[in-house]
Amino acid sequence: MKKNKNYVDLKDQPVPEGQHLLEVDDLKMYFHTEDGVVRAVDGVSYTLDRGETLGVVGESGSGKSVTAMTIMGLISMPPGKIEGGDVRYRGRSILHMTEEEMQHIRGNDIAMIFQDPMTSLNPVYKIGKQVGEGLRLHRGYSKQEALKRATELLDLVGIPEPEKRVNEYPHQFSGGMRQRVMIAMALACDPDILIADEPTTALDVTIQAQIIELMQEMQEKNGNAIIMITHDLGVVADMADKIMVMYAGRPVEFGTAEEIFYESRHPYTWGLIRSIPEQAIDEKKPLTPIHGNPPSLMNLPEGCVFSPRCPYATDKCRKQRPERVVTESGHYSACHYSGDPEFLKNAPETSRTRKDSKKGGEA
Repeated sequence: MKKNKNYVDLKDQPVPEGQHLLEVDDLKMYFHTEDGVVRAVDGVSYTLDRGETLGVVGESGSGKSVTAMTIMGLISMPPGKIEGGDVRYRGRSILHMTEEEMQHIRGNDIAMIFQDPMTSLNPVYKIGKQVGEGLRLHRGYSKQEALKRATELLDLVGIPEPEKRVNEYPHQFSGGMRQRVMIAMALACDPDILIADEPTTALDVTIQAQIIELMQEMQEKNGNAIIMITHDLGVVADMADKIMVMYAGRPVEFGTAEEIFYESRHPYTWGLIRSIPEQAIDEKKPLTPIHGNPPSLMNLPEGCVFSPRCPYATDKCRKQRPERVVTESGHYSACHYSGDPEFLKNAPETSRTRKDSKKGGEA
């Protein structure tokens, strides 16, 4: 892609008054296959501003990555098809942009750390070439300028001896170092929005903590917004400002991190919270799994999609799809009983305990 001199970088444009940096509005992405229609993303909505971190949480197959890939314009159509909704970046719909316009957005304005650095890096190109590629495409850097900046970026993300390692190949890097390279690539053009798709999967806990700390440092320095995709609520506990919990392609709960952890209202969210290991766990106390498996996205159950696995499901849950119950703060839950105080007493004790202890500490 040649740099278009007539292209106006959207990062240079102010966010229109009354709008957000990123607005996802009732997005629906379906895949039409020979076996049927896969409702991979079915009504996702959220907003994001500069400096904010959104955690998108859910089991595998819940639609987290497909939502991100749709925003990036990386879904092949067909078989994919946008069945409804919109995605607006700085007030402009990016779902209706041309491929050339999306090439300017992708990597420059909105960048993505892909899930598996083992397969996302090209094994036959040196690290410096891959990190500097976006700078050459979007900023018009020469080879020498891009290599110099790539070296600086490797140093920025904590890779030792960057002058040497910029000339090495991916197989010469450990898994954690490859993930740092992916972060360097994503940050090369100072994007407004950084989408991190399971950036700590398959890494040991020490490296996980380093990666999360690195992303937070980069955010504090650059002010970019982050979308953190993960299956583990514990990963976003101290990082996210807002959390969206997804199940079977649909958001089932959305709120601030404090609301999700301390005032959660959906049984699926309760199951995810109960799956977070406690710091001091009683070895005689069994873990609490979410029984059953996620449904097929081609054959979703009638009523609430979580009802076959929900220990609190009633006949109403199995027959009628729940509407979102929204509080004054904007915290919502797609559960028939999320407004019932008696029902909410089923919330995890650890959640209530943490809330009470926090209030006690503040007092």
